[in-house]
Amino acid sequence: MYKIIATENTWMESEAVEQVKRISEFRGVVKAFGYPDLHPGKTPVGAAFITEKVIYPTLIGNDIGCSISLFQTSLLRKKFKIEKAMKGLIAIGSLGELHNPKQVDDDKSGDQNNFNLGTIGKGNHFGEFTEISEILDKEEFQKLALDKSKVYLLVHSGSRGLGENILRKYIENYSCDNGLEEGTEVFLKYLEDYKLATAFARDNREIIAEKLCDAVNCNCEKLVIEAVHNGIEEKGGFYIHRKGSSPAEEDSFVVIAGSRGTSSYIVKTINASIDTGFSIAHGAGRKWKRAGCMEKLQGKFMRKDIKNGNMGYNLVCSDKNLIYEESPEAYKNIERVISDLEAFSMIKVVARLTPLITYKD
Repeated sequence: MYKIIATENTWMESEAVEQVKRISEFRGVVKAFGYPDLHPGKTPVGAAFITEKVIYPTLIGNDIGCSISLFQTSLLRKKFKIEKAMKGLIAIGSLGELHNPKQVDDDKSGDQNNFNLGTIGKGNHFGEFTEISEILDKEEFQKLALDKSKVYLLVHSGSRGLGENILRKYIENYSCDNGLEEGTEVFLKYLEDYKLATAFARDNREIIAEKLCDAVNCNCEKLVIEAVHNGIEEKGGFYIHRKGSSPAEEDSFVVIAGSRGTSSYIVKTINASIDTGFSIAHGAGRKWKRAGCMEKLQGKFMRKDIKNGNMGYNLVCSDKNLIYEESPEAYKNIERVISDLEAFSMIKVVARLTPLITYKD
């Protein structure tokens, strides 16, 4: 069976719904879910799939362990100078050209250079300095022990080349498109590689956070929230496959990201159950396909606006295509996503995050 968790007023692309429906008919799939941020991809994004006795590596894709993680920095918001910080971020060039302050075990993960450790990646991945602009649930906010006066950093990235290498290996050598049977040698081997990739992804985000903080002359004080939205979790004899959906555990906290021109939200997950896939939306979700974004937006953003940063938000991005592809207009309304999850009693909204500077590698 499949279930789309969204109100009737929320626009859903029929192609994405059909993808969820088709996957619900795969061997061993018990339940399939689409969330308010659902949109089509190789596998539908904003979805979760619960299986029994089989896993499907292709359902979570190549960016194993991807997360939107929230870090607290040492910077005070009242002392954070946007123009000065942007100059520091522009001076970076590419994160891949900077020395990695932290290394991972080469014996476990292979050649770090080939796997792009310490880089954000393209697409919707980003680093974003942000502020807590509004506390919406004081009691829950206090549980996080956050300092509202500080600047925070969101990092959205995953396992980069390592995850891609792992998925390719299991497609080419083990035909994992057809699923991997529970308990088989290849099943166990994939889960070992999966753990390595998720650890690599965590290291990658921490390194990115340190590099970006260095660029604006501050320290990365602590990781506050991390919720892997591309992954496989064993739970009660079942396997939850998440593709662009964050895990929902009772009393856990997640960041649901908007676009670079809108708010993001810290939420607490509630009423988590198998009936909602133990998952929630992870972001706003795409509204437009990438291929048509430049054509739709060229009339809105003039060359001089992009060059001078006159787009209504602060962006550091050297890739012109990404400027269009990741424009706020290309995404669904984050407020609608949040209100849908509230309507289904899946979250409490704890705090609003407002972007200060978004960095695209």
